Amino acid sequence: MHIAEFIHLIRTKYLSTDRLAQPFDFAHKVQYLTLDVISHVGFGEPFGDLQADADVDGYIEVGETGLAVITITAALGLTWLVQLPMVARLLGPSERDVSGFGRMMAKGRAAVEARLRRGDMDGRSDMLASFARHGLTPDELVTESALQIIAGADTTASSLRGIFLYLLTHPRVYAKLQAEVDRYVSHSAPGSSIIIPDSDARKLPYLQAVIKEGMRVHPPVTDPLPKRVPDGGDTVVVDGEAVFLPGGTEVSAALWPLQRSRAVFGPDAHLFRPERWIVVDDDDEPDNLARLADMNRVHELHFGYGRFQCLGRPIALMEISKTVFEVCTYLTYLYSGVY
Repeated sequence: MHIAEFIHLIRTKYLSTDRLAQPFDFAHKVQYLTLDVISHVGFGEPFGDLQADADVDGYIEVGETGLAVITITAALGLTWLVQLPMVARLLGPSERDVSGFGRMMAKGRAAVEARLRRGDMDGRSDMLASFARHGLTPDELVTESALQIIAGADTTASSLRGIFLYLLTHPRVYAKLQAEVDRYVSHSAPGSSIIIPDSDARKLPYLQAVIKEGMRVHPPVTDPLPKRVPDGGDTVVVDGEAVFLPGGTEVSAALWPLQRSRAVFGPDAHLFRPERWIVVDDDDEPDNLARLADMNRVHELHFGYGRFQCLGRPIALMEISKTVFEVCTYLTYLYSGVY
């Protein structure tokens, strides 16, 4: 639905002609898409950024400022200060705000209260209904739904930005992906408005390879939340050697260098080459298959690990797959004169 709105926005407002150029800021507009998707999943209704072609309620603008403040306070070691209740109340978002996080929380509370009054939680399949069925209080429903938006909008938009940046700067890769998309499209009705099913998108090997490689060379998040070692300490194996970690130690991963590790991804790990994710023959050497398994495990660290893994991972990957495919599909139809 929202991907179709995104394509419609491009078609109706941002197609350049010989007489008029219409610049399209993909990096900015794609965030309208991710915000509408995650707000629909979280609250049961979208913010409406795509339809308005605007940053409704100023969430993006305030969010960028907020992330800058968070980065600076963390770098200066002042996170503890802004987390003090008195300081947080003074500087943090309020539901009385007319824009930004506070406005989002106010809209979230209004949506929660309206849904609870209607009693339609059981008949819906969004996350708000799921949280309610699991016994969360109204305040917890607002907090959890808002958290999904904070965690799931910017990261997905950043992934899409990185993927398309590398596609546009690597014509060979783009042509190969477009050929795979064209083969799929050739079996569909021209101009079909049906968005590719996730099950089909997952079966397109080069599409999935491009997505993985784009996220690898340009991680959407570079500072995953650390994990605390239990009080008694723990022993882990690093490069074949046992290492004892004292209790209370916080452990994290530097995703940028890790995703470019030559030991994991090969001597050209610093380059964008989606083919590294594809097993060409069934009789590939066992070490190649083992290396691919290692690559996948390291790549999954984008979303955390084990029981701490991001719960929104399936939604994010589905959204990214469909968006990349549909934009390429639109370009196929555009160049063929269907649109």
